Amino acid sequence: MEHMGTIASDNYVAFTFFIGTMAMMAASVFFFFELNNTSPKWRTSVLVSGLITFIAAVHYYYMRGYNLETGESPTFFRYVDWILTVPLMCVEFYLITKKAGAKISLLWKLIFASLVMLVTGYIGEVLDRDGSVLWGVLSGAAYFYIAYLVWFGEVAKLAETAGPQVAKATRILAWFVLVGWAIYPLGYILGTPGGLFGMKLVADPKAALHAMDIVYNIADAINKIGFGLVIYALSRKED
Repeated sequence: MEHMGTIASDNYVAFTFFIGTMAMMAASVFFFFELNNTSPKWRTSVLVSGLITFIAAVHYYYMRGYNLETGESPTFFRYVDWILTVPLMCVEFYLITKKAGAKISLLWKLIFASLVMLVTGYIGEVLDRDGSVLWGVLSGAAYFYIAYLVWFGEVAKLAETAGPQVAKATRILAWFVLVGWAIYPLGYILGTPGGLFGMKLVADPKAALHAMDIVYNIADAINKIGFGLVIYALSRKED
């Protein structure tokens, strides 16, 4: 029996929440402390990276507590975290291409698409489970629109004219969106009624949720911290 704040040795879900909290907080401290050593033109980008991991660290702390107290998946807290951090991750694309002529309209496109992706995902996963397929399609459409912008659209074209280092950083971030973010729609599909194309991959629905929590926690840490490290590396290569 677990007491509040105590993680049993076999509770891998709570353990990954704990690791996620510590990793995000450590990354935040690193990014914030490096601000004074960062060129002024990249300082905002590194600051946003620190804000992303800091916001995630706070939410992971609460998600860990919720999971320990109830044994349930903290879906609501996770979506609150995503609705704050994912648009900020999209803002990074605007910030690093701004000097190549990115307009404010690009920023709003990225933010709007990310909010549509998350809000429709939350509706389908929590509020309207019977309509989860429809909401999932809408969420997926917004996700693919973001992927298109960063791979072939406005972001990609601006990055090519912003210099080789910005182009390289943008391509790495684009891979994060294509591969790293893909785990989220996959988790959504697995969690919908019938699972993946009607196949129940895990007999116990609760076990499936626990497995997806572990995957989400690992993916979140890699995506958010990785995003920030790419921005940090760019700030050191570009004068």
